[in-house]
Amino acid sequence: MKTEEIKKLVNSIKDNISKVIVGKDELITLILTAVISGGHILLEDTPGTGKTMLAKALAGSMGGDVKRVQFTPDLMPSDITGLNVYNQKNTVFELIKGPVFTNILLADEINRATPRTQSALLEAMQEKQVTIDGETIELFTPFLVIATENPVETAGTYQLPEAQLDRFMFKLNMGPLSREDEIMVLDRYSSENPLESIQPVCTVEDIKQAAEKASKVYVHRCIKEYIVDIASATRHSSKISLGVSPRGSLTLLKACQTYAVINGRKYVIPDDVKYLAPYVLGHRMTGFSGAHQTERGYELINNILSTIPVPVENWEK
Repeated sequence: MKTEEIKKLVNSIKDNISKVIVGKDELITLILTAVISGGHILLEDTPGTGKTMLAKALAGSMGGDVKRVQFTPDLMPSDITGLNVYNQKNTVFELIKGPVFTNILLADEINRATPRTQSALLEAMQEKQVTIDGETIELFTPFLVIATENPVETAGTYQLPEAQLDRFMFKLNMGPLSREDEIMVLDRYSSENPLESIQPVCTVEDIKQAAEKASKVYVHRCIKEYIVDIASATRHSSKISLGVSPRGSLTLLKACQTYAVINGRKYVIPDDVKYLAPYVLGHRMTGFSGAHQTERGYELINNILSTIPVPVENWEK
């Protein structure tokens, strides 16, 4: 797949999603960056802002298998991964696969489940496999988790552990709508639900080809040094108790490669890093208060970016 074809693919998906979601072009671009990169997405905001609707519209725009899990306090790990059930007729145990066996898993209100249940996704998100009763089973390719969560201040929620947050490429806020956009929402949804008319505009194979192309985008050594310097600064900041891991640096690199190709470039520039760093790294840090606050994470990364020299070399190969 050529660079121009990837850009066209992304625009067609964005146009399709815009039939359902109003005024979120930048957010959708970030989400598609994660999708092509093979990264997972965490959408955080208060109830009623369209998180689940956006996740469903994205899933509906892509070909492939889609499953949804409503996370609740009584949800068990086996409800996600599956379990072996004894078949009395055949006198054997049979594997009943859980919803994790899909291309796109919509984990709705993920922080309403207990930490034990949340941890059932750790292996799946990182290694694209699950282990059930000692047997390791590969998941579908691609495998993508689109999770939504309400802020931890909302009643009945649990804070996601650091290991879980570190497996999400992006943590994003829906953000407020403008007055005109909100009126447009009222007009669009007053008589029908646009989500019901969403049809796939690409296939799983299209996403895999785009991902392969993105992985070959050229990254100059100075850009890699820039990414490492940013990550290292988070580990030595007096305002941060737990900085960004090497996994975070690698995730930022992959995101920048994809963001470059969907913008029609075959190489990464420093502006890609500066733009994506808050979204990729902001949720991977812990302040000394122990709280994970999205806006605070963005602020800390932006402050660090202002102190790191920006590369000025010729980044094109």
